[in-house]
This record gives sequence, structure tokens and C-alpha cells, in this order.
Amino acid sequence: MADRKVDHATGTETVGHEWDGIEELDTPMPRWWLWTFFITIVFAIGYAILYPAIPLLNSATKGVLGWSSHSELEREMAAEKARTAPILSAIAVTPIESLPGKPRLYQAAIEGGRAAFKVHCVQCHGSGAAGSAGYPNLNDDDWLWGGDLKTLEFTIAHGVRNPGHAETRMSQMPAFGRDGILQPAEIDDLVSYVRTLSHQEGASASARRGATLFTTNCAVCHGPDGKGGRAVGAPNLTDRIWLYGGDADAIRTTITNARYGVMPRWEQTLGPVTVKMLAAYVHSLGGGEATPAQAKVENASVAPGEAAADVRH
Repeated sequence: MADRKVDHATGTETVGHEWDGIEELDTPMPRWWLWTFFITIVFAIGYAILYPAIPLLNSATKGVLGWSSHSELEREMAAEKARTAPILSAIAVTPIESLPGKPRLYQAAIEGGRAAFKVHCVQCHGSGAAGSAGYPNLNDDDWLWGGDLKTLEFTIAHGVRNPGHAETRMSQMPAFGRDGILQPAEIDDLVSYVRTLSHQEGASASARRGATLFTTNCAVCHGPDGKGGRAVGAPNLTDRIWLYGGDADAIRTTITNARYGVMPRWEQTLGPVTVKMLAAYVHSLGGGEATPAQAKVENASVAPGEAAADVRH
């Protein structure tokens, strides 16, 4: 064009603009860049023809190859299912208490349980299974109903306090204050005594009065020594492991209003094999027991679930 200038130093035309005496050269793009650009255009057209690419109103073009990420995922999942099917079948037919005798199968069950735990259990028990206020720590050796493999499997399968399910773990502690069973002063005395059981307080007149109240109201489930009873899901009050806290205020709240924590029954959702693997994983965390521990219940006439306390788990 007539108004174009040529830069004498480079012999290149300018674009015709000037800013404070500075002019822009109209340098052509390198050939390699142009060819790369053209190739990307051809590639994009080819991709749009071969694969799903162009959005439509309610779907997208399917592509002449018929490929989709959904079908690819289904193929991969089918391959993984075929790979793990023999292992899962072996776990399914092996009683859980026999798994430790088959180390490779037991380790496979633990790893499967670890994966299931990360999806379904960390929301309450935490990524390290250490729990939090209201959710038990699965790493220690403190268990309400037992920590052997078979017992853990049952607890995970049937859950805790699931209404309408006859096999669920069920324990119920009276709300001594809310229901008017004990007066506030009596609850304070009972708190003092419970704290002496775990050596958090020394002997006192209040604790001595609380001991009498404990014998009358609590020993039927927790035992005369406060060490709990697994047949009724009553926690051990003599250690310092507390689900809702062992300070005076937390124990007072527990005795006054009781606690009714709920755990889902996972067998219905996950199936028996995954439940078995979860039990194997929880047992492997360090607090699992080798054999079922016999529950020591002072009064054998109390049926499971009638009056078990829920101070911890």
C-alpha cells in the first residue's frame, strides 16, 4: 500500500502506526509456526469427526469411532472386577477368624478394607481412625462389644442403634437428670465418684455419696468395680479413655442427658465381603483382640440393650 513505509535497516515494511517515533515492523510469521498452526486446525477437524466433540442441545456428537470415556471406564472397571473376583471369592468363603492363617489373603482383605475405610468411614473416625469427640478411636484396645475379628465384623455389619433392625448393637443409658431419676446434687456426687474410678479425683465426701448412688443405679451395667460389661455395651469407667470427654462437665452432661450415638449398618450398603475386609482393616490398626473377650456382667439377668451406658463408645 502507498502509505506503508519500509524500514531501511531491515528492509521490512511497517504496519503504518507510530508511537512517539516508534514504528512496528510487519514481520511475517515463521514458516514453521504457520505450518504448526495449519496442522492444529486439521487435527481439530479430524478429532471432531472421530471423537465426541461438538456440544448439542441435549447431548454431543458421538464421533465415527463410537468411543466414549464412559465406555472406557466400564471396560477398565470390568477388567479390574475380573482381576479381583478370585480374591474376593476366596475372602467370601473364608470365615473371618480364619483369615490370619492365610497371610496373603488376609493382607488382601486388609488392603481392601483400607480402601473402603477411606470412602465410607473417615468422615466420622478420621483418616487415621483416631476418632474425635463422639466418634471412637479405632487404634486403641478399648471396645464396648469386643475387638476380635468376628465381633468387629458383626458390629460393622449391623451397626449401632439402627431402628427397625433387630440385630443392631443396642445399648441405652438412662437420662438420669432429664428424666428426673436423680437430682442435680446427686448427679454431682456421682460425677465425683466416677472420676475417682479413673483416678482423676481423690476421695471426698461427695465421692463417697456418689459410690452409694453408683451401686444403686449404675453397677447393674458397669459392674460393681466400674469396669463395664460387653454383654450390654457398658464402657469401662476405670481407664482414661472417654468418647465424649472425662472432665466433670462432660461426665455430668452424659449422666444428665445420656448419649445415643448411631453407626450405620454397613452390610446392607456394602455387602458382606466389604464388611469382612473393613473388619480385617480395623483389627489390623493395633487395638484388635486375638480372641473374643468374655463379657463380665455382674447381673446376668439384664438383657443386652436394657440399660447400658454410653459414656465412651
